[in-house]
Amino acid sequence: MNKSEAANAGCSFRWVSVVVVVAMSCALLSASTVGGQIVAHNTPRYVATAKNLGAEDPAKVIEVSIWLQLHNRAALDALASQLYDKTSPNYRHFLKGAQIAAQFAPTAAEAIVVQQFFEAHNLKVTNVGPSNFFVRARGTVGDVESAFRVQLNNYRVKDKIVRANDRDPYVDGDAAPLVQAVSGLDSGKYEHPMMARPTSPAKSASYATPAAGADSSDFYSNICFDGITTQTYNDPSMQLTGTYTGNFLNAEPLNGWGCGYTPPMIQAAYNLNGLYAEGYNGAGQTIGIVDSCGSLTIQNDANAFSDQFGLPELTASNFVITYITTPITPAPCEAADQTEINIDVEWAHAIAPGAAINLIVPPSDSFQDMDEGEITAIDYGLGTVLSGSYGAPEPNVSSTELATENLIQEMAAVAGISANFASGDSGDFTNQGLAATVSAPADSPYATAVGGVTLALNSDNSIAWQAGWGNDYVLLVEEGYIYDPPLNSHEDYDGFQGGSGGGASNCVIQKPSIYWWMPPTCASGFPKPSYQKKLPGKYRQLPDVSWLADPYTGAVIAITIPGQEPSPTWQVWGGTSVACPMFSALWAIANQEALAGGGAALGQAAPYMYSLPAGTIYDIVPVSSKGNVTASIQGPNGASKYTAAEVIGLPGKFVSAIWDYPFSEDNVIAIVFGMDSSLKTHVGWDNVTGVGTPNAQAFADFFYGK
Repeated sequence: MNKSEAANAGCSFRWVSVVVVVAMSCALLSASTVGGQIVAHNTPRYVATAKNLGAEDPAKVIEVSIWLQLHNRAALDALASQLYDKTSPNYRHFLKGAQIAAQFAPTAAEAIVVQQFFEAHNLKVTNVGPSNFFVRARGTVGDVESAFRVQLNNYRVKDKIVRANDRDPYVDGDAAPLVQAVSGLDSGKYEHPMMARPTSPAKSASYATPAAGADSSDFYSNICFDGITTQTYNDPSMQLTGTYTGNFLNAEPLNGWGCGYTPPMIQAAYNLNGLYAEGYNGAGQTIGIVDSCGSLTIQNDANAFSDQFGLPELTASNFVITYITTPITPAPCEAADQTEINIDVEWAHAIAPGAAINLIVPPSDSFQDMDEGEITAIDYGLGTVLSGSYGAPEPNVSSTELATENLIQEMAAVAGISANFASGDSGDFTNQGLAATVSAPADSPYATAVGGVTLALNSDNSIAWQAGWGNDYVLLVEEGYIYDPPLNSHEDYDGFQGGSGGGASNCVIQKPSIYWWMPPTCASGFPKPSYQKKLPGKYRQLPDVSWLADPYTGAVIAITIPGQEPSPTWQVWGGTSVACPMFSALWAIANQEALAGGGAALGQAAPYMYSLPAGTIYDIVPVSSKGNVTASIQGPNGASKYTAAEVIGLPGKFVSAIWDYPFSEDNVIAIVFGMDSSLKTHVGWDNVTGVGTPNAQAFADFFYGK
């Protein structure tokens, strides 16, 4: 399949396979290399300190890739800057895939040299990537170890077992100067930052197909904070009576579906309906969604979702699945209950119902497969905007892998494609035992990082308030035991639930520690791009923009669960995995408006976010509520009263609400919104929400004719 066919195929699914280069008659590079060289910084940091579980099975078959050095990299970097500089004659004169290849890509002759390296070391070449960016090969662990002069071990990294090389790889012969990175030595994977709204197992039978009409009373409510409640509990063993007063969290009451936002609610809240009335819904644009392993039911699920909420049906004319396969993996990966795919497809469609969707499916979520899937999407032009709801903490990714990710995002920016990524659901990652850091590939200066907010709506679907997404919880009552004082996360109890990822890139350059038993030091991050020149620090800051992400005020999806009837099931999900496809869809509409007015494609979204006029963005600042949870605990020696701040153990502005924890009728929790101990919202850009959330109509209309 050539690029034109791949971009314009009208079938409902297709395969993109990269042909193995077997012709060996092309003229090879004249320069020869004696010996070889180490590919520096190609080892994950955790190798120095994680528990070594022993050598990987030498007979196990794996695949590895060599990413080749580009030509004229300085010129590529200069062009990437000029394309977003209004004073440059190259402003928004984006390149096609063939133009990028002609000016910057490795040559076929260089790819052959790398193939010869693999074959000389008993590794079978499986494919050469688009425009020769990478060469991939297959072989046993033993042969891979011999080829790259490494030992592949299994390491325990927190609760996971991960394969990794014990040292930086060595490449010998003429291939050595051509190598930028070696991928696949470690089994590192991206994770999807998505979080289900906590629900009661006993309520699973209530997940049924609702009656027709999204506003029917037996479906989800737009009211997540349902007035003020006072609840009293007794602890006979301690002779305590606890009385708690505050906002009531409508997460999932015993007699209903609870809070969950549907497309009509979000469309009204963020003024999308005005865009649709103007004729702007993403028509003519393609949202490329990169998700590992396909879904057996996504089209049926998405059409059930569309039928419920009055959205256009997804057919072969507006929905394509592109499976990224190789001669070694010719069958597409598909599975049931692929929640991330349902979130991405259904909510991209909900925001931009006129846009086409291309679901781009690498065979796994490994760094190797996902990177190769994305570069294929860029080279073949499979989307005018790319949405990636995945990431990994910078310190857990080798420097060469981070550099490869950054190069891929730069290619997207030069091609006029905005590569948008979720900023993560773990705040600054300190809850995972890491030093404060950010998520890759959202950390690339050439990507657009999408963070998250908590959203409260009024009964008419107007916005009551938005807060930077950061959830903590405080245990008030547990199985009849009353905590006096409340057990909050800032004593001996970790109640952090999740929150928008953000902060400064800080672990791209990793230098060896002066002590052999310590991991490499995080020396520096990606440089701060010019569009962030007014932000603090020297390095790239995340996120750029935000949208709905809090699972307690989450988004409704339809999904088929094997063995569960009726089908599909309706669920509520959050995480920056929700925010990312929403923003990607709005950016497709902004592109539509730019072109409709005679302008050019916009390209990467992030550079525009920092100079938008008033009214296009909702600035997210700290919020509070008069109904925040207070406590009065009566005991034999009198009453102890706790203010809202004392209940949660933190000063500052926040919103808290009482939730009858559904896993036990005797548990009561105060959920805290808009509060993370390290990441803070404030006026203007902040490291929780970036510049804020889009006021969709004003946001997209600003780009008309630009």
